[in-house]
Amino acid sequence: MRTALTGMLLSLAAPVAASDPVLSLPIDCELGQSCHVQQYVDRDPGPGVRDFSCGELTYEGHKGTDFALKTMADMERGVNVLAAADGQVRGMRDGVADVAYTASNAAGTSGRECGNGVVIRHPDGWETQYCHMKSGSITVRSGDKVTRGTILGQVGLSGKTQFPHVHLSVRKDGKVVDPFAPVMAQTCGQVDSDLWDHKIPYVPGGLINVGFSDRIPSFEAVKDGTAAQPQLTPDAKGLVLFVYAYGGRSGDIISLQIIGPKGKILDTEVELDKDQAQFFRATGRRLKTNRWPAGDYTGTVRLMRGDDELGQQQVRMYID
Repeated sequence: MRTALTGMLLSLAAPVAASDPVLSLPIDCELGQSCHVQQYVDRDPGPGVRDFSCGELTYEGHKGTDFALKTMADMERGVNVLAAADGQVRGMRDGVADVAYTASNAAGTSGRECGNGVVIRHPDGWETQYCHMKSGSITVRSGDKVTRGTILGQVGLSGKTQFPHVHLSVRKDGKVVDPFAPVMAQTCGQVDSDLWDHKIPYVPGGLINVGFSDRIPSFEAVKDGTAAQPQLTPDAKGLVLFVYAYGGRSGDIISLQIIGPKGKILDTEVELDKDQAQFFRATGRRLKTNRWPAGDYTGTVRLMRGDDELGQQQVRMYID
């Protein structure tokens, strides 16, 4: 077995040209821990989709990179959006409500798909744009000069989005540039350089969160960050392990295991039957006696794609 990160770390390389910008992360989080890259630039010129690594972690016509938070609770606590490079604010918008995009409210986002956002002009025709920011959080105005790391506002749920994230678009003379592989005509997977100031791993999918509950939670509760119960009562009617993940592909295997104080309680595998940008699965056992044994309980979840382990997380709980 090998991990999906093996051989997938991008090498630190000089920008394509001396005039190209060097970008830092546009979000104040730790990639792989408190946030993740949900989607990359779509580099397929036709109706198909293809990210810079020849993978499919994107969607038709996607023009930027999405840095996503784990849950709505993280958004509510506040996570800053940061300027990726020095420049001057060309424009901004605030006041768009933080509401998940649905078919019923689609008309309200027409012409405001970016939601609340900021556009920064950089030298030599470069621009960066930051979308879906929290209503009322924008801290800069048109004409302001900013430096790398300047707080622009906070991650939100405004515009055409269904999960809290900041969408970063990079443009040169008005044309989309993929910061992971800026030579847009380059064959996918053949990356000679990028625009980032440090190594960023390409991860084709992974686990966002896992947790215990006394019942199968709703997807809304999982996304909100309110589904996990840090402790269950001894007479809880169920013992459920759930997982929230992203970048799922048909045929991926999710293994879920629960070990209790008296040994293995559950060990099962679930195969995804379709591609899913974000998804959750849950499984568990009903209480068959008057109480659960007292002691430590460990839930382990793994996401597998063939022989590659895309992610593994554990959660622990104690029942008195």
